[in-house]
Amino acid sequence: MLSIGILIFTGYIVGELAEKIKLPKISGYILAGILLNPDLSGIMSHEFVTHTDPLLSVSLAIITFSIGGSLSLKKLRTTGSKILTLTVMESLFAFISVFLFMFFTLYFFIHIFDSVYVVIAISLVLASLAAPTDPSATLAVIHEYKAKGEVSSAMMEIAAFDDIVGIIIYTLVTAFAAFFLGETDIKFSQTLLELGKSIGGAILVGGSVGLLFNFIMKILKKQEEGTLIVLSFGLILLSYGIAEYFGFESLLSTIALGVVVINFNPLSDKIFKLIERYTDELTFVIFFTLSGMQLQLSSITGSYVLIFIYIIGRIIGKFLGIYSGAKMVKSDLKIKKYTAGGLIPQGGIVIGLALLLTKDPIFEETASTIMGIVIGAALLHEIIGPLASRFSLKKAGEID
Repeated sequence: MLSIGILIFTGYIVGELAEKIKLPKISGYILAGILLNPDLSGIMSHEFVTHTDPLLSVSLAIITFSIGGSLSLKKLRTTGSKILTLTVMESLFAFISVFLFMFFTLYFFIHIFDSVYVVIAISLVLASLAAPTDPSATLAVIHEYKAKGEVSSAMMEIAAFDDIVGIIIYTLVTAFAAFFLGETDIKFSQTLLELGKSIGGAILVGGSVGLLFNFIMKILKKQEEGTLIVLSFGLILLSYGIAEYFGFESLLSTIALGVVVINFNPLSDKIFKLIERYTDELTFVIFFTLSGMQLQLSSITGSYVLIFIYIIGRIIGKFLGIYSGAKMVKSDLKIKKYTAGGLIPQGGIVIGLALLLTKDPIFEETASTIMGIVIGAALLHEIIGPLASRFSLKKAGEID
Protein backbone atom coordinates (compact mmCIF):
# COMPACT_ATOMS: atom_id res chain seq x y z
CA MET A 1 0.00 0.00 0.00
CA LEU A 2 2.88 2.34 0.81
CA SER A 3 4.48 1.59 -2.55
CA ILE A 4 1.22 2.28 -4.42
CA GLY A 5 0.87 5.56 -2.54
CA ILE A 6 4.44 6.56 -3.47
CA LEU A 7 3.76 5.53 -7.08
CA ILE A 8 0.62 7.66 -7.49
CA PHE A 9 1.91 10.66 -5.55
CA THR A 10 5.30 10.75 -7.32
CA GLY A 11 3.66 10.29 -10.74
CA TYR A 12 1.23 13.12 -10.06
CA ILE A 13 3.89 15.55 -8.75
CA VAL A 14 6.34 14.92 -11.62
CA GLY A 15 3.44 15.18 -14.10
CA GLU A 16 2.52 18.60 -12.68
CA LEU A 17 6.17 19.72 -12.85
CA ALA A 18 6.31 18.57 -16.49
CA GLU A 19 3.26 20.70 -17.26
CA LYS A 20 4.95 23.72 -15.66
CA ILE A 21 7.82 23.47 -18.14
CA LYS A 22 5.42 23.06 -21.09
CA LEU A 23 5.72 19.26 -21.43
CA PRO A 24 2.77 16.85 -21.61
CA LYS A 25 1.90 15.40 -18.19
CA ILE A 26 2.36 11.89 -19.56
CA SER A 27 6.08 12.62 -20.07
CA GLY A 28 6.26 13.44 -16.36
CA TYR A 29 4.47 10.22 -15.39
CA ILE A 30 6.90 8.11 -17.44
CA LEU A 31 9.89 10.01 -16.01
CA ALA A 32 8.54 9.41 -12.48
CA GLY A 33 8.35 5.70 -13.24
CA ILE A 34 11.94 5.69 -14.50
CA LEU A 35 13.07 7.51 -11.33
CA LEU A 36 11.29 4.89 -9.20
CA ASN A 37 12.60 2.02 -11.36
CA PRO A 38 14.38 -0.59 -9.18
CA ASP A 39 17.23 -0.77 -11.73
CA LEU A 40 17.93 2.95 -11.23
CA SER A 41 17.08 4.26 -7.77
CA GLY A 42 16.15 1.27 -5.65
CA ILE A 43 13.28 3.22 -4.04
CA MET A 44 10.90 0.50 -5.18
CA SER A 45 11.70 -3.20 -4.88
CA HIS A 46 11.75 -5.66 -7.76
CA GLU A 47 9.23 -7.69 -5.76
CA PHE A 48 6.71 -4.83 -5.84
CA VAL A 49 7.13 -4.42 -9.61
CA THR A 50 6.48 -8.13 -10.20
CA HIS A 51 3.16 -7.83 -8.34
CA THR A 52 1.80 -4.82 -10.24
CA ASP A 53 0.41 -6.71 -13.25
CA PRO A 54 -3.23 -6.54 -12.03
CA LEU A 55 -2.94 -2.76 -11.51
CA LEU A 56 -1.41 -2.38 -14.98
CA SER A 57 -4.12 -4.55 -16.54
CA VAL A 58 -6.96 -2.58 -14.91
CA SER A 59 -5.50 0.71 -16.18
CA LEU A 60 -4.92 -0.69 -19.65
CA ALA A 61 -8.46 -2.12 -19.83
CA ILE A 62 -9.98 1.30 -19.06
CA ILE A 63 -7.68 3.08 -21.54
CA THR A 64 -8.42 0.64 -24.38
CA PHE A 65 -12.17 0.91 -23.67
CA SER A 66 -11.85 4.68 -24.20
CA ILE A 67 -9.89 4.05 -27.42
CA GLY A 68 -12.73 1.84 -28.68
CA GLY A 69 -15.05 4.71 -27.83
CA SER A 70 -13.28 6.85 -30.44
CA LEU A 71 -14.39 4.48 -33.23
CA SER A 72 -17.85 5.81 -34.03
CA LEU A 73 -19.48 4.06 -37.00
CA LYS A 74 -21.02 7.36 -38.03
CA LYS A 75 -17.53 8.81 -38.54
CA LEU A 76 -16.09 5.59 -39.95
CA ARG A 77 -18.76 5.44 -42.65
CA THR A 78 -17.33 8.63 -44.10
CA THR A 79 -13.65 8.09 -43.26
CA GLY A 80 -13.39 4.30 -42.77
CA SER A 81 -11.81 3.40 -46.12
CA LYS A 82 -9.34 6.28 -45.80
CA ILE A 83 -8.39 5.31 -42.23
CA LEU A 84 -7.91 1.68 -43.24
CA THR A 85 -5.68 2.70 -46.16
CA LEU A 86 -3.61 5.01 -43.94
CA THR A 87 -3.29 2.28 -41.28
CA VAL A 88 -2.13 -0.39 -43.73
CA MET A 89 0.30 2.00 -45.45
CA GLU A 90 1.94 3.35 -42.28
CA SER A 91 2.22 -0.19 -40.83
CA LEU A 92 3.77 -1.64 -44.00
CA PHE A 93 6.13 1.29 -44.53
CA ALA A 94 7.28 1.06 -40.89
CA PHE A 95 7.86 -2.68 -41.36
CA ILE A 96 9.84 -2.25 -44.60
CA SER A 97 11.85 0.72 -43.32
CA VAL A 98 12.90 -0.96 -40.05
CA PHE A 99 13.77 -4.21 -41.86
CA LEU A 100 16.06 -2.40 -44.32
CA PHE A 101 17.69 -0.24 -41.63
CA MET A 102 18.30 -3.18 -39.27
CA PHE A 103 19.47 -5.61 -41.97
CA PHE A 104 22.05 -3.24 -43.47
CA THR A 105 23.30 -2.20 -40.01
CA LEU A 106 23.65 -5.76 -38.72
CA TYR A 107 25.05 -7.17 -41.97
CA PHE A 108 27.51 -4.45 -42.97
CA PHE A 109 28.44 -2.51 -39.81
CA ILE A 110 27.69 -4.32 -36.53
CA HIS A 111 28.70 -7.97 -36.85
CA ILE A 112 26.97 -9.51 -33.84
CA PHE A 113 25.92 -12.62 -35.76
CA ASP A 114 27.95 -14.52 -38.33
CA SER A 115 25.06 -16.02 -40.28
CA VAL A 116 23.15 -13.89 -42.79
CA TYR A 117 20.07 -16.02 -42.05
CA VAL A 118 20.13 -15.01 -38.38
CA VAL A 119 20.49 -11.35 -39.42
CA ILE A 120 17.45 -11.70 -41.71
CA ALA A 121 15.44 -13.37 -38.92
CA ILE A 122 16.23 -10.66 -36.34
CA SER A 123 15.57 -7.88 -38.86
CA LEU A 124 12.20 -9.44 -39.74
CA VAL A 125 11.14 -9.79 -36.10
CA LEU A 126 12.15 -6.21 -35.20
CA ALA A 127 10.41 -4.93 -38.35
CA SER A 128 7.21 -6.76 -37.36
CA LEU A 129 7.30 -4.97 -33.98
CA ALA A 130 7.52 -1.54 -35.66
CA ALA A 131 3.88 -1.37 -36.77
CA PRO A 132 1.96 -1.07 -33.44
CA THR A 133 1.49 2.31 -31.77
CA ASP A 134 0.76 2.88 -28.08
CA PRO A 135 -2.69 4.48 -28.46
CA SER A 136 -2.89 5.14 -24.72
CA ALA A 137 -0.12 7.76 -24.96
CA THR A 138 -1.82 9.51 -27.88
CA LEU A 139 -5.17 9.38 -26.05
CA ALA A 140 -3.59 10.89 -22.93
CA VAL A 141 -2.21 13.87 -24.90
CA ILE A 142 -5.49 14.42 -26.77
CA HIS A 143 -7.48 14.37 -23.51
CA GLU A 144 -4.98 16.54 -21.62
CA TYR A 145 -5.09 19.31 -24.23
CA LYS A 146 -8.74 18.68 -25.25
CA ALA A 147 -7.68 18.42 -28.89
CA LYS A 148 -10.47 18.25 -31.46
CA GLY A 149 -10.31 17.99 -35.22
CA GLU A 150 -9.62 15.69 -38.14
CA VAL A 151 -5.95 15.10 -37.26
CA SER A 152 -6.63 14.05 -33.64
CA SER A 153 -9.51 11.82 -34.82
CA ALA A 154 -7.28 10.22 -37.47
CA MET A 155 -4.50 9.68 -34.91
CA MET A 156 -6.84 7.82 -32.54
CA GLU A 157 -8.53 5.72 -35.22
CA ILE A 158 -5.25 4.69 -36.87
CA ALA A 159 -3.59 3.98 -33.49
CA ALA A 160 -6.50 1.69 -32.55
CA PHE A 161 -6.44 -0.19 -35.87
CA ASP A 162 -2.69 -0.53 -36.27
CA ASP A 163 -2.42 -2.64 -33.13
CA ILE A 164 -4.59 -5.22 -34.92
CA VAL A 165 -2.51 -4.91 -38.10
CA GLY A 166 0.66 -5.10 -36.01
CA ILE A 167 -0.43 -8.32 -34.27
CA ILE A 168 -1.23 -9.90 -37.66
CA ILE A 169 2.14 -8.85 -39.15
CA TYR A 170 4.02 -10.05 -36.04
CA THR A 171 2.30 -13.46 -35.96
CA LEU A 172 2.93 -14.17 -39.64
CA VAL A 173 6.47 -12.76 -39.78
CA THR A 174 7.77 -14.54 -36.65
CA ALA A 175 6.53 -17.84 -38.08
CA PHE A 176 8.46 -17.05 -41.26
CA ALA A 177 11.55 -15.82 -39.35
CA ALA A 178 11.74 -19.22 -37.62
CA PHE A 179 12.55 -20.71 -41.04
CA PHE A 180 15.80 -18.70 -41.19
CA LEU A 181 16.75 -19.94 -37.70
CA GLY A 182 16.57 -23.60 -38.75
CA GLU A 183 12.91 -24.38 -38.18
CA THR A 184 11.92 -25.69 -41.61
CA ASP A 185 8.26 -26.38 -40.77
CA ILE A 186 6.63 -22.91 -40.82
CA LYS A 187 3.05 -24.17 -40.13
CA PHE A 188 1.29 -21.18 -41.69
CA SER A 189 -2.15 -22.82 -41.45
CA GLN A 190 -1.75 -23.36 -37.71
CA THR A 191 -0.45 -19.82 -37.27
CA LEU A 192 -3.43 -18.34 -39.13
CA LEU A 193 -5.85 -20.50 -37.13
CA GLU A 194 -4.36 -19.30 -33.81
CA LEU A 195 -4.43 -15.70 -35.04
CA GLY A 196 -8.08 -15.96 -36.09
CA LYS A 197 -8.97 -17.55 -32.76
CA SER A 198 -7.19 -14.83 -30.74
CA ILE A 199 -8.64 -11.87 -32.64
CA GLY A 200 -12.09 -13.34 -33.37
CA GLY A 201 -12.52 -14.56 -29.78
CA ALA A 202 -11.59 -11.15 -28.39
CA ILE A 203 -14.08 -9.35 -30.64
CA LEU A 204 -16.79 -11.89 -29.72
CA VAL A 205 -16.18 -11.42 -25.98
CA GLY A 206 -16.07 -7.61 -26.17
CA GLY A 207 -19.14 -7.47 -28.42
CA SER A 208 -21.15 -9.81 -26.17
CA VAL A 209 -20.30 -7.87 -23.01
CA GLY A 210 -21.18 -4.65 -24.87
CA LEU A 211 -24.61 -6.03 -25.80
CA LEU A 212 -25.11 -7.07 -22.16
CA PHE A 213 -24.21 -3.51 -21.10
CA ASN A 214 -26.73 -2.06 -23.54
CA PHE A 215 -29.45 -4.48 -22.35
CA ILE A 216 -28.87 -3.54 -18.69
CA MET A 217 -29.15 0.16 -19.59
CA LYS A 218 -32.55 -0.43 -21.18
CA ILE A 219 -34.07 -2.24 -18.19
CA LEU A 220 -32.33 -0.25 -15.45
CA LYS A 221 -34.30 2.70 -14.15
CA LYS A 222 -31.46 4.09 -12.02
CA GLN A 223 -29.04 5.94 -14.25
CA GLU A 224 -27.16 8.05 -11.73
CA GLU A 225 -23.49 8.77 -12.32
CA GLY A 226 -22.37 6.38 -9.58
CA THR A 227 -24.39 3.53 -11.10
CA LEU A 228 -22.93 4.13 -14.55
CA ILE A 229 -19.35 4.23 -13.24
CA VAL A 230 -19.80 0.98 -11.26
CA LEU A 231 -21.38 -0.81 -14.24
CA SER A 232 -18.79 0.52 -16.69
CA PHE A 233 -15.82 -0.58 -14.58
CA GLY A 234 -17.34 -3.96 -13.78
CA LEU A 235 -18.09 -4.81 -17.40
CA ILE A 236 -14.77 -3.44 -18.72
CA LEU A 237 -12.86 -5.72 -16.33
CA LEU A 238 -15.24 -8.60 -17.04
CA SER A 239 -14.55 -8.31 -20.78
CA TYR A 240 -10.77 -8.09 -20.29
CA GLY A 241 -10.77 -10.97 -17.79
CA ILE A 242 -12.88 -13.36 -19.90
CA ALA A 243 -10.68 -12.75 -22.96
CA GLU A 244 -7.52 -13.29 -20.91
CA TYR A 245 -8.94 -16.48 -19.34
CA PHE A 246 -9.58 -18.04 -22.76
CA GLY A 247 -6.25 -16.88 -24.20
CA PHE A 248 -7.75 -14.28 -26.55
CA GLU A 249 -6.24 -10.83 -27.24
CA SER A 250 -7.61 -9.09 -24.12
CA LEU A 251 -6.85 -5.54 -25.30
CA LEU A 252 -8.91 -6.08 -28.45
CA SER A 253 -11.84 -7.28 -26.33
CA THR A 254 -12.05 -3.98 -24.41
CA ILE A 255 -11.61 -2.00 -27.64
CA ALA A 256 -14.53 -4.03 -29.11
CA LEU A 257 -16.56 -3.31 -25.96
CA GLY A 258 -15.91 0.43 -26.38
CA VAL A 259 -16.97 0.25 -30.04
CA VAL A 260 -20.29 -1.44 -29.16
CA VAL A 261 -21.02 1.03 -26.34
CA ILE A 262 -20.24 4.19 -28.34
CA ASN A 263 -22.36 3.05 -31.29
CA PHE A 264 -25.32 1.28 -29.71
CA ASN A 265 -25.67 2.33 -26.06
CA PRO A 266 -28.26 5.11 -25.54
CA LEU A 267 -26.12 6.64 -22.77
CA SER A 268 -22.78 6.34 -24.56
CA ASP A 269 -21.90 10.05 -24.40
CA LYS A 270 -22.61 10.19 -20.68
CA ILE A 271 -20.61 7.01 -19.97
CA PHE A 272 -17.46 8.16 -21.77
CA LYS A 273 -17.66 11.68 -20.33
CA LEU A 274 -17.91 10.24 -16.81
CA ILE A 275 -14.84 8.05 -17.36
CA GLU A 276 -12.93 10.99 -18.83
CA ARG A 277 -13.95 13.34 -16.01
CA TYR A 278 -13.47 11.09 -12.98
CA THR A 279 -10.92 8.41 -13.82
CA ASP A 280 -8.71 9.53 -16.72
CA GLU A 281 -6.01 11.30 -14.75
CA LEU A 282 -5.72 8.59 -12.08
CA THR A 283 -5.64 5.87 -14.76
CA PHE A 284 -2.95 7.65 -16.77
CA VAL A 285 -0.83 8.34 -13.66
CA ILE A 286 -0.93 4.68 -12.62
CA PHE A 287 -0.42 3.20 -16.10
CA PHE A 288 2.42 5.39 -17.36
CA THR A 289 4.28 5.57 -14.04
CA LEU A 290 4.09 1.77 -13.83
CA SER A 291 5.22 1.50 -17.46
CA GLY A 292 8.35 3.50 -16.61
CA MET A 293 8.96 1.32 -13.55
CA GLN A 294 8.61 -1.93 -15.49
CA LEU A 295 11.15 -1.06 -18.19
CA GLN A 296 14.14 -3.34 -17.68
CA LEU A 297 16.87 -0.73 -17.96
CA SER A 298 19.60 -3.34 -17.50
CA SER A 299 18.56 -5.01 -20.80
CA ILE A 300 19.44 -1.90 -22.81
CA THR A 301 23.23 -2.11 -22.18
CA GLY A 302 25.16 -2.58 -25.41
CA SER A 303 22.24 -1.96 -27.76
CA TYR A 304 22.38 1.85 -28.00
CA VAL A 305 23.28 2.09 -31.72
CA LEU A 306 20.72 -0.53 -32.73
CA ILE A 307 18.04 1.19 -30.61
CA PHE A 308 18.76 4.48 -32.37
CA ILE A 309 18.66 2.81 -35.82
CA TYR A 310 15.36 1.08 -34.99
CA ILE A 311 13.74 4.34 -33.84
CA ILE A 312 14.94 6.30 -36.89
CA GLY A 313 13.77 3.56 -39.27
CA ARG A 314 10.36 3.37 -37.61
CA ILE A 315 9.76 7.13 -37.58
CA ILE A 316 10.77 7.44 -41.26
CA GLY A 317 8.46 4.53 -42.13
CA LYS A 318 5.51 6.03 -40.25
CA PHE A 319 5.87 9.43 -41.92
CA LEU A 320 6.39 7.98 -45.42
CA GLY A 321 3.46 5.60 -44.94
CA ILE A 322 1.04 8.33 -43.83
CA TYR A 323 2.24 10.68 -46.57
CA SER A 324 1.89 8.02 -49.30
CA GLY A 325 -1.47 6.78 -47.98
CA ALA A 326 -2.84 10.31 -47.69
CA LYS A 327 -1.84 11.00 -51.32
CA MET A 328 -3.57 7.79 -52.44
CA VAL A 329 -6.89 8.65 -50.77
CA LYS A 330 -6.54 12.41 -51.41
CA SER A 331 -6.68 13.35 -47.73
CA ASP A 332 -6.41 16.90 -46.44
CA LEU A 333 -2.89 18.41 -46.25
CA LYS A 334 -3.11 18.47 -42.43
CA ILE A 335 -3.61 14.69 -42.33
CA LYS A 336 -0.67 14.21 -44.69
CA LYS A 337 1.72 16.38 -42.68
CA TYR A 338 0.78 15.92 -39.02
CA THR A 339 -0.95 12.58 -38.38
CA ALA A 340 2.25 10.52 -38.17
CA GLY A 341 3.40 12.61 -35.19
CA GLY A 342 0.74 10.94 -33.05
CA LEU A 343 1.87 7.43 -34.05
CA ILE A 344 5.35 7.57 -32.51
CA PRO A 345 4.56 6.29 -28.95
CA GLN A 346 5.19 2.58 -28.52
CA GLY A 347 5.04 0.54 -25.35
CA GLY A 348 2.94 -2.15 -23.70
CA ILE A 349 1.77 -4.34 -26.55
CA VAL A 350 5.19 -4.39 -28.29
CA ILE A 351 7.01 -5.35 -25.09
CA GLY A 352 4.35 -8.02 -24.51
CA LEU A 353 4.88 -9.48 -27.98
CA ALA A 354 8.66 -9.43 -27.53
CA LEU A 355 8.31 -11.20 -24.16
CA LEU A 356 6.29 -13.95 -25.88
CA LEU A 357 9.21 -14.37 -28.26
CA THR A 358 11.67 -14.95 -25.41
CA LYS A 359 9.65 -18.01 -24.34
CA ASP A 360 10.04 -19.61 -27.78
CA PRO A 361 13.10 -21.94 -27.81
CA ILE A 362 13.66 -21.18 -31.53
CA PHE A 363 14.64 -17.60 -30.62
CA GLU A 364 16.68 -18.55 -27.54
CA GLU A 365 20.01 -17.21 -28.89
CA THR A 366 18.57 -14.00 -30.35
CA ALA A 367 15.94 -13.09 -27.73
CA SER A 368 18.25 -10.98 -25.52
CA THR A 369 19.31 -8.79 -28.47
CA ILE A 370 15.69 -8.32 -29.58
CA MET A 371 14.50 -7.51 -26.03
CA GLY A 372 17.31 -5.00 -25.46
CA ILE A 373 16.40 -3.10 -28.65
CA VAL A 374 12.62 -3.26 -28.03
CA ILE A 375 12.84 -2.10 -24.39
CA GLY A 376 15.30 0.70 -25.17
CA ALA A 377 13.19 1.87 -28.11
CA ALA A 378 9.99 1.71 -26.02
CA LEU A 379 11.63 3.87 -23.35
CA LEU A 380 12.61 6.57 -25.85
CA HIS A 381 9.37 6.28 -27.83
CA GLU A 382 7.32 6.85 -24.68
CA ILE A 383 9.34 10.00 -23.91
CA ILE A 384 9.50 11.56 -27.40
CA GLY A 385 6.08 10.23 -28.50
CA PRO A 386 3.90 12.54 -26.35
CA LEU A 387 6.08 15.50 -27.36
CA ALA A 388 5.67 14.61 -31.05
CA SER A 389 1.90 14.21 -30.57
CA ARG A 390 1.54 17.60 -28.92
CA PHE A 391 3.75 19.31 -31.51
CA SER A 392 1.76 17.78 -34.40
CA LEU A 393 -1.62 18.70 -32.90
CA LYS A 394 -0.41 22.22 -32.22
CA LYS A 395 0.87 22.64 -35.80
CA ALA A 396 -2.44 21.27 -37.06
CA GLY A 397 -4.24 23.98 -35.08
CA GLU A 398 -6.20 21.55 -32.90
CA ILE A 399 -4.83 22.66 -29.52
CA ASP A 400 -3.91 26.09 -28.21
